[in-house]
Amino acid sequence: MKDLNTNKNKHLTLDDRLTIQNGLDMGMTYKAIAKRVGKDQTTVSKEVKKHLTLNDTNITFKDKDGNAINKHCPEILSAPFVCNPCKKRHTRCGYNKQLYIAKKAQDEYLVILKDSRTGIPLSKPEFYEMDRVITDGINKGQHLYHILQTNNTPVSKSTVYRHLKRGYLSVAAIDFPRVVKFKPRKPRYQPYVPHSAKIGRTYTDFLSHLDFNDIRSWWEMYTIIGKIGGKVIMTLHSHSCNFMFGILLDNKSASEVVTKLNLLKKALYDRGFSFSSVFPVILTDNGSEFSDISDIENDIYHNSNSKLFFCDSNSAYQKPNVEKNHTLVRDILKSGNSFDGFSQA
Repeated sequence: MKDLNTNKNKHLTLDDRLTIQNGLDMGMTYKAIAKRVGKDQTTVSKEVKKHLTLNDTNITFKDKDGNAINKHCPEILSAPFVCNPCKKRHTRCGYNKQLYIAKKAQDEYLVILKDSRTGIPLSKPEFYEMDRVITDGINKGQHLYHILQTNNTPVSKSTVYRHLKRGYLSVAAIDFPRVVKFKPRKPRYQPYVPHSAKIGRTYTDFLSHLDFNDIRSWWEMYTIIGKIGGKVIMTLHSHSCNFMFGILLDNKSASEVVTKLNLLKKALYDRGFSFSSVFPVILTDNGSEFSDISDIENDIYHNSNSKLFFCDSNSAYQKPNVEKNHTLVRDILKSGNSFDGFSQA
């Protein structure tokens, strides 16, 4: 079975399609097939529906008046919508057949891939004709989408906008009904923990670590953001007793997380506890504030006995307890409100 994480965001290969065909032939569900190829089940269902091979029958069905009618096999009116698992697929059952054939699906995919990367090259006369059509439409007060649809122009809306931005067209942005209203997109930089730092610390590694060491208790760690740039609350939730506490941070940075955790480690040590005995395993998200892994795991003597693991991206369900508690916290601490007036007490 393929690892879902390693196969994410990758195109299906011929091997994947052969696995899908084999699964359909065996009568497996989309969910079971998806687990085999390491994809979401909607990806598999869309793949099958997109690359169906239709085999028409020579048999004609007629109603009681003798008129020809279209009659569909009741077996393909529900998932998986193909004749692959049917025992009569190699016989003349009388119905039109629709099959998923991996080799044919791969050939169709390669054609689509090639066409999508080739684009539509415009000659000089074609470009000037496109410019004329768009200019005439804009001067009449028409929207760009309407112009492209009614004139069957061989370019996309985004291509026209790129030409407009570069000054290739006879019309300017001020002539378009909506373009002047568009605000330039601001680049968004979302800090995160580098992929290289998470090797051996993924959610799959977390599950393996729990199973191998027979661990039944861990901590889920997360941060609640107040006003951007201000104080935040780092929460730690115990899986064993559903207890959660918060540590107030002056800012959302890795150094601030380490500083406040060091104070916690010192307080535990002064009372006869080691950090690793209380926090043997911690599961958190991919925020950059948790990127200083060694300093989070180490105790005050720089011995690393705790283990820090990271959830998969966009997978809040992997730390459900702390996520659920945060929804309750948000009933009081509304999103966007500043925490700057708070103290640890």
